[in-house]
Amino acid sequence: MLGARGFSHSTETPEGGELCIPHLNASCTKPTHPHTDAMLVYVLLSCISLLTVGLNLLVIISISHFRQLHTPTNLLLLSLAVSDLLVGLVLMPIEIIYIEACWFLGDILCTVYYVVDYIITSASVANMVLISIDRYIAICDPLHYPARVTKDRARCCVCLCWVCSVIFRMLLMQDHLAQPGRSNSCFGECVVVINHIAGVLDLVFTFILPITVIIFLYTRLFFVAVTQARILRSHIAAVTAQRSGAPAVKKTEMKAARTLGIVVVVFLFCFCPYYYPALAGEDTSVDASSASAEIWLAHFNSCLNPVIYAFFYPWFRKAMRLILTLQILKPGSCDVKML
Repeated sequence: MLGARGFSHSTETPEGGELCIPHLNASCTKPTHPHTDAMLVYVLLSCISLLTVGLNLLVIISISHFRQLHTPTNLLLLSLAVSDLLVGLVLMPIEIIYIEACWFLGDILCTVYYVVDYIITSASVANMVLISIDRYIAICDPLHYPARVTKDRARCCVCLCWVCSVIFRMLLMQDHLAQPGRSNSCFGECVVVINHIAGVLDLVFTFILPITVIIFLYTRLFFVAVTQARILRSHIAAVTAQRSGAPAVKKTEMKAARTLGIVVVVFLFCFCPYYYPALAGEDTSVDASSASAEIWLAHFNSCLNPVIYAFFYPWFRKAMRLILTLQILKPGSCDVKML
């Protein structure tokens, strides 16, 4: 067993503990937390869920409404925002509800929930890789970018991303799909145990391979940006003083380094805790409390993605103002100049 994740509750009934179904020996014990702690957790996680939905919904409306934003790059951002929206709209609320509740939706829905969870997470990571590839081509091969990256190709890549995520996760979860509830130890529990082979495949294709591609591409982008900045400085120096060109170069280099650092560090920060046991070569069974924290941290990446990939764009800030002030309800607002 590589890892377990789920709404796991104890089968032992402590004194004063309440069973999910009273007088049923096979029933799990209801999870209990101090009232104050529970309220703080509910408020915090609910705010994260609402923020995730709100930010990604703004991205989706912006790109969908304004015609000038219908570009190949923004189609990839749209797909990323859809996957992240589903995290905040579907996955997070269920996890909030079952912080102090037993699972009464049955084994089939339990399995379906985790299949959907894994599909959305895989699609989100795959979209991040596609965005990295798009930016790499745009900066490193700008002359051929319009011919190589078109709207139709972007749509095909997005569809392929989602289809592959579905097929990949169905294959990894085939044991649980064939026998729902196989990992549950008592009634009122929803747990999915990942075997060693499936866990290694999950680790490679959902973490190691994507982060390797992202680091490689953004590292290349950084060096290209620095090289272009130096070329620009040499041209500026030929007609103006060296001093006037230096601040612009420094700003360009710092911006490239900051973008690279934010993307890589945030991704690692959010996903490393969940994949740490596998990275360390350990066979571990993640208990309920730590699994909850690790899963929420991975899902929190869906809240940060629109900040990283959209808030750095001036058009998004302008679109957000138009949306929040209801200017998009005016006739012809979809043709507003955004770029």
